[in-house]
Amino acid sequence: MAGGFGSRFWPICRDSSPKQFIDILGNGRSMLQTTFARFERVCPRENIIIVTHRQYVDRVREQIEGLLPYQVLGEPTRRNTAPCVAYAASVIHEMNPNANVIVTPSDHAIFGEDRFVKDLEQALKLTASNDCIVTIGVRPTTPNAQYGYIQFSEEPVADNARNLHRVITFTEKPPVEMARQFIATGEFFWNAGVYVWSLATLRREYEHYLPSVAKSFFDLRLSSTQEEVEQVYSLSESISVDFGIMEHAEDVYVLEASFGWSDIESWDSLYGTCVRDAAGNGVVMGHSFLYDVKDTLVHVPQNRTVVLQGLEGYIVAADEDTILVCRRGEEDRIAKFASDVELYNLKKEKSEK
Repeated sequence: MAGGFGSRFWPICRDSSPKQFIDILGNGRSMLQTTFARFERVCPRENIIIVTHRQYVDRVREQIEGLLPYQVLGEPTRRNTAPCVAYAASVIHEMNPNANVIVTPSDHAIFGEDRFVKDLEQALKLTASNDCIVTIGVRPTTPNAQYGYIQFSEEPVADNARNLHRVITFTEKPPVEMARQFIATGEFFWNAGVYVWSLATLRREYEHYLPSVAKSFFDLRLSSTQEEVEQVYSLSESISVDFGIMEHAEDVYVLEASFGWSDIESWDSLYGTCVRDAAGNGVVMGHSFLYDVKDTLVHVPQNRTVVLQGLEGYIVAADEDTILVCRRGEEDRIAKFASDVELYNLKKEKSEK
């Protein structure tokens, strides 16, 4: 799934260049490229399908060369994750109705890819021989209100799979105080947003819990015209897989991740995952000279040099046009900053015409 905005990473992310197409982690590859390479270790390259917004189809093909026509599906409008997954499922059904399917975001960070591959192979083995859904859970460390939470049975499903538990409930993005209570019980994982199921199970769950989505999207084909796809999307409800399926499905199991994971949904969460020096500074990209600087994140273009003095607890981020300097504890104001800059640029363009 590669159709999101990622607007919290302004100024390096914009509508024209959202998070999944940017080198957020400073490893020389975009989040999409990193995710694609990771899944090439799980299944053949030609089995990977990317669903994105129609305006990003060319960008996907630029970043990952050699993709076949069916491997990039362009959504005409955003209708959340349930229609996105249903669209891909209709194409997969044409290719192999007996397929095992992994649904995954394209913009999450994974630490420990060998363990990641091992966990997914375990999940695939389970769904290949059982009519169930397996999701990946991460042991929470903080009451993050931006994550989903999975309550699980403390009794493992089997002695030889002590990291596998039956799911009791899903709760999507609870308030901070509720998330704090969840963590205190020791009975909740963060939801990593990765779902593994057979295609037959996927279609059955959609037909049971989201019949309108199933009826329209499962009739789509690779040969469907652009007009047919647009009509289906225009009539579809906007709903996530979490709300539409997972909160209702019965045979759902959670596999505790043996790897490190982060949604990296904000500058501050990137700061929490990056390597930091003795003063607590994380320089993800760019050449930096830091003087009396503490607990600060720096993410500027690789060809830029930044000199900072006297900052403590800041975000310093830039693209080729704009520089952001913002307190880490106040990054919820970034949307306002971005809006003001956009308005200024529009007025400037108008005055220059």
